[in-house]
Amino acid sequence: MAAKIKAGDQVKVIRGKDRGKEGTVKRVLSDDRLIVEGVQIVKKHVRATQQGQQSGIVSTEAPIHRSNVMVIDPETKQPTRVGIVVKEEARDGKVKTVRVRVAKKSGKELA
Repeated sequence: MAAKIKAGDQVKVIRGKDRGKEGTVKRVLSDDRLIVEGVQIVKKHVRATQQGQQSGIVSTEAPIHRSNVMVIDPETKQPTRVGIVVKEEARDGKVKTVRVRVAKKSGKELA
């Protein structure tokens, strides 16, 4: 079972026109698209004014599909796939089964 990317993850875009850009996931939208801080599209707009037309550049956050990004492994600092490891953990004197997100390259647990 693959782990989902979540808010706060450091990610790198691996496909598309924003390839190579890195940022922090701000929000995960309901359709598996992400709003990533630091990855933005730039649009030019033209606005009509009384004096004529005025153009400007607007930066807007563009949603990115999660299949186009990989989580940055905190240990190796490289993009990596994220998996789930099931393990047992003692809490309050009881053993509980927990699912842990793990960077596949280093095996490091992710928050």
